[in-house]
Amino acid sequence: MSDARGGVGKRIGVPVLLAAVTLWTVVPLLWMVMSSFKPSGDLTADPPKVGFTPTLEHYDTLLSGNNIGGYVTNSVIAAGVSTVIAVALGCLAGYGLARSRFRGKDHVAFWIISTRMAPIAAVVLPLFVIFRATDLLGTTLGLIVAYLTFNLPFAIWIMNAFFADLPPALEEAALVDGATRWQAFRRIALPLVLPGVATTAVLCLVFSWNDYAFASTFSGPDSQTLPIAASQLVTQTEIDWGQLTAIGTIVVAPMIVVGLIVRRWLVTGLTLGAVTGE
Repeated sequence: MSDARGGVGKRIGVPVLLAAVTLWTVVPLLWMVMSSFKPSGDLTADPPKVGFTPTLEHYDTLLSGNNIGGYVTNSVIAAGVSTVIAVALGCLAGYGLARSRFRGKDHVAFWIISTRMAPIAAVVLPLFVIFRATDLLGTTLGLIVAYLTFNLPFAIWIMNAFFADLPPALEEAALVDGATRWQAFRRIALPLVLPGVATTAVLCLVFSWNDYAFASTFSGPDSQTLPIAASQLVTQTEIDWGQLTAIGTIVVAPMIVVGLIVRRWLVTGLTLGAVTGE
């Protein structure tokens, strides 16, 4: 009887927990999007208004009064280029690490990911000194390099796990047929881990796109990104909630669209390297 009750409780509890987590995640996003279309008088109404007449005044003010196009361009370049480089080098290094055999290999893999575990505050000062000496401070190229310091170790580590999950016999058969190691990697191994590549790319892109700490430290007037533009709407005297919710929607929307586009590969990639018990 107790087993039956436990089974019923599990069947009820899991959906309830999932619903609670979903609401906790989705409701703030929906409220932000709704608020970006609310008239200014309804934003701070007490009690909050759910019914309202939609308006684009906050977007009009944001697009006309700020160089929002420059912020978007800087975000796209910095996040996009750093993601492409991290994924490309991560695939090469991850494959080499997965297929190589040498003493202390596990220690090397842990050392690589340990650099990603370091808090951002620990690397800001060294990078600031290096960037100032190399004239990268205040440039978009400097932001790309800064993002790579965190994205590249993560990409190498996660792609190493994906490639290690592939049977080496597949590539060995291609080598026996006369293929080079590069051809075996490009034509056999890489297509089989495309879900892992998509997962790595999305996670690296999200980190770079949402970054504020690196952008606030290393960017200049001509290389500031969208999170910096959002922070400028919060001053000591007031908070422009209308424009803040509008730019928040602009920041979040592309990542949601990207996630929806690659959602099938993302789920497959997150479970590709999972270890299942016999």
